[in-house]
Amino acid sequence: VQLQASGGGLAQAGDSLRLSCAASGGTFESYVMGWFRQAAGKEREFVASISRRYDTYYADSVKGRFAISRNNAENTMYLQMSSLKPEDTAVYYCAADPSGGMATNDFGSWGQGTEVTVSS
Repeated sequence: VQLQASGGGLAQAGDSLRLSCAASGGTFESYVMGWFRQAAGKEREFVASISRRYDTYYADSVKGRFAISRNNAENTMYLQMSSLKPEDTAVYYCAADPSGGMATNDFGSWGQGTEVTVSS
C-alpha cells in the first residue's frame, strides 16, 4: 500500500489542523492505520492508531486533543488536531500494517510525512 500524508502547515498555539492520509494500491479496510511524529533531534514516536474495527488508541500526550478517524470508502485516514501546543511541532507520518501496534516496528508501510509547526 502507498500512503500520502497532507494537511500540515503553520499554526499558533490553541489552533486546530486536520491531517489526511490517502492510501492506494492495497485493501485499505484490511489495514491498521497509524500516525507517528518525529520532532527535530528526537526519535519517531507513536501518536494514534485506528484498527480495522475502528478501535482507537492515543499517546498520553495527545489524548483528549487529537482524534483519529478513517473513511474506508475514500481510502483515507484523518488526524484532527485541536488545542495545538508548540511541543506538537514535528513531521507527522502515516503508517499502515495488517497487524499494527504502537511502535514504529509494528508498521510496514509509511507515507512521506507532513510538517506541522506550532508557534507560541
